[in-house]
Amino acid sequence: MSCRETKDLLNAYVDGELDSAGSLGVENHIKGCASCLADVENLHALASAIHNGALRFNAPKTLKRNVETAIRKANPEAKPAYFNWRWATAFASIVLIVAATWTITTQRAASSQQTQFVNEIISSHVRSLMANHITDVASSDSHTVKPWFSGKLDYSPPATDLTDRGFRLVGGRLDYIGGRSVAAVVYQRSQHFINLFVWPSSTGPAADGEGEMTRQGYNLIHWSKSGMNYWLVSELNLAELNDCARLLKE
Repeated sequence: MSCRETKDLLNAYVDGELDSAGSLGVENHIKGCASCLADVENLHALASAIHNGALRFNAPKTLKRNVETAIRKANPEAKPAYFNWRWATAFASIVLIVAATWTITTQRAASSQQTQFVNEIISSHVRSLMANHITDVASSDSHTVKPWFSGKLDYSPPATDLTDRGFRLVGGRLDYIGGRSVAAVVYQRSQHFINLFVWPSSTGPAADGEGEMTRQGYNLIHWSKSGMNYWLVSELNLAELNDCARLLKE
């Protein structure tokens, strides 16, 4: 497992959300990587600081003056002697701590959800190969594959035949990712199978913009077009997988 792959999994690892294989991969990597080990220790320290309140700090004196000024403007008859600054500083500190904690937690949750979703896609790809269930309908004819999805899904996925461009259309099948049924259109390049997962952008999981990544030895490319999300996954090298993605985007 590379540093890039490991760093993408660290938040989920620290939160205890990885499966046994993922956790083992991270642990094996950080045994020999000082940089990733330091990242893990920093995440543990941050989680501990949030838990025990180590992020608490005193509000600056300027905040006191600004609060007192705002109170006097709002109620000119109010007497400063009755203003309890100790309670005000405590309240301000709590607000800052809550805001910082919420931001960190939200970012970590988003990263964890994305990691879980990517793992789902890879698992679906691997499962289709291991179970010898690469297709439900086997055909290189797009006019056979595309109509097959009718009535099985609430949308019509593309099934472009790229055989003459080096990516043979093998067929299609139904899969389940992110809590909904999705279309899987299957291509083949030499001995490598490529799964193209497709679903509407308005439903199911999504990813920001376009991107590519390598996880667990598999390459993934994703993009959105005409209201649909597309995810390509294969053990095929990234350069050739990008060629396939380029042709599908045309």
